[in-house]
Amino acid sequence: MAQMFFTQHLRRLVAHEYVDVQGATLRAALGDLFLQLPALRSYILDDQDRLRQHVCIFVDDERIDFRGSLDCEIAPESEIYVMQALSGGKTWPIALLPEPARDCSS
Repeated sequence: MAQMFFTQHLRRLVAHEYVDVQGATLRAALGDLFLQLPALRSYILDDQDRLRQHVCIFVDDERIDFRGSLDCEIAPESEIYVMQALSGGKTWPIALLPEPARDCSS
């Protein structure tokens, strides 16, 4: 079973260090999470079932943000981290821009 970890902000809604989730994709794993902890849904997904703009998920060290697909595959031993995405501040020079988020649609 994959393990899902949460930022401190969401840990107030999660009783344990992590939650075991089932599913072959991130979307399925989130569905299993929301069955276990329904209060987390509105913090993670918007009303169109898309990742909220200021939420970022890392699946085995690969970043998934609100522009990415939730249909990326996960393995039973995957570690999934759900955290707030920070935005704002000074514009980065082009050479320091972060790598684009993973697109799982292909």
